[in-house]
Amino acid sequence: MKTPILKAKNITKEVNSPEGVLTIVSDINLSVHQGQAISIVGPSGSGKTSLLAILAGLDLPSKGEVWLADQEITGLDEDARAQIRGEKVGFFFQSFHLLPKLSAVDNVMLPLEIKGDKQAKKKALKALTRVGLKKRASHLPNQLSGGEKQRVAIARAFVTKPTFYLRRTTGNLDKARVNQSENFIFYKPGIWYHFDFGYS
Repeated sequence: MKTPILKAKNITKEVNSPEGVLTIVSDINLSVHQGQAISIVGPSGSGKTSLLAILAGLDLPSKGEVWLADQEITGLDEDARAQIRGEKVGFFFQSFHLLPKLSAVDNVMLPLEIKGDKQAKKKALKALTRVGLKKRASHLPNQLSGGEKQRVAIARAFVTKPTFYLRRTTGNLDKARVNQSENFIFYKPGIWYHFDFGYS
């Protein structure tokens, strides 16, 4: 069997609280292979976002290991993890982390420009077109609706063609836009992604 593109082994996350040690994530094991899609579902506060942050290398577990392709990342420093994230992971949160003074297309271009991609604008415009925002490319985030901001975040997450994709929720999108966004995801071969159904 081929090496998983994502592997988690005995992942536990604990934090200190006034009541003592609080376990947020307990002994999680999973392996995801090329082309697989999984959903992590649970009530608010159950540790989904904490687990995703650990899987993406944004946070470290208290115990356990995370492997991205053939690279074990939990023993790496932040700079090394950030480099791997930039190459392999597409990820966005419930809050979209768009830079307020940059247009939609400039926000999508940013990860490409960091890599020195000379076709950054062309690729960013194509990504925005795929999520139905071609005509909103020059708009600033404060000129976009919540659903439009989320679609900008989707475009930015995919524009670098990551090995896999982690998404927190589609709760701010209407049903038609969810379907459009998921079609965009499904047409990306080799992408593993997380989605959490349940529309707000």
